[in-house]
Amino acid sequence: MMRIQKYLSQQKILSRRETEDYIRRGLIKLNGKIVREMGVQIDPTKDKVEVLRAPQNTASEKITVAVNKPRGIVSSKMETEGETIFQLLPQFSHLNTVGRLDKESEGLILLSNDGTVTSAVTGDEHKIEKEYEISVREKISPGKLQKMSSGIMLEDGMSLPAKTKMLGSNSFILILKEGRNHQIRRMTNAVYLTIANLRRTRVGNIRLGNLKPGQSRRLTTDEIKKLKELSK
Repeated sequence: MMRIQKYLSQQKILSRRETEDYIRRGLIKLNGKIVREMGVQIDPTKDKVEVLRAPQNTASEKITVAVNKPRGIVSSKMETEGETIFQLLPQFSHLNTVGRLDKESEGLILLSNDGTVTSAVTGDEHKIEKEYEISVREKISPGKLQKMSSGIMLEDGMSLPAKTKMLGSNSFILILKEGRNHQIRRMTNAVYLTIANLRRTRVGNIRLGNLKPGQSRRLTTDEIKKLKELSK
C-alpha cells in the first residue's frame, strides 16, 4: 500500500506536490471516484488511478526550456549573487532551474515548471547522464582521467563512477550521473588539474546543439517523454 502522491511520483506522472494540487482541484480519480483527501492509500496492483486533464492556461501550462547559460550568470533567483538567468530571460521567470550550473560554468541548463522533469533529472536514483567539456591549464595524463572514472574520495564521500574521454592535451569530456555542489571542480582539484573552462553540453537526451550563449528553445513533447523514460 502507498499514498497516491508516491505512486504518481514513482510513475513519473506528477510530482508529489503536483498530485496534492490536483487532489485539491478534484482532478484525481480512484476507481472512478474523485479523491478528496490527501492521505488516501492505494494498492497499485488492484486500484485504478486516473489523472484528469487540467484546464490549460499560460500560468499552469507545463513547459521545459533548454538554455545556453553564459559564463558569469547565476542559475537561481538569488539576485544578491549576481545577474541571474531569470534577469537574462525574464519571459521564463515563472519557471525554476532544474538543478544548477555554477556561476563560472556555462552551457546547457533546463528551466521548467514540471515537477516530474525536475525529479527525473535531479533525483537520488542517479540515472540521467550530464555531459561536460572541460579545459584545464595543465596537461592531462590518462591516469588522472582513470582516477575520475573510477571515483574520487571527496569531502562528502566517494563520487560515483564516471565516463571520460580525452579531447586534447588540455581538454576532456566528463560524463556524470550525479550533481553534487561544485563536484567537477572538486574532482579535478583532487587530481591537481585547474579548470579554465567548463561547459555542459548534454542532460540525458537533451543536447546543447547550436544554441548560442543566452539563447533558449522549448523542448518538444517527445523530448520530455524520453527524458522522463531515462529516469525509470
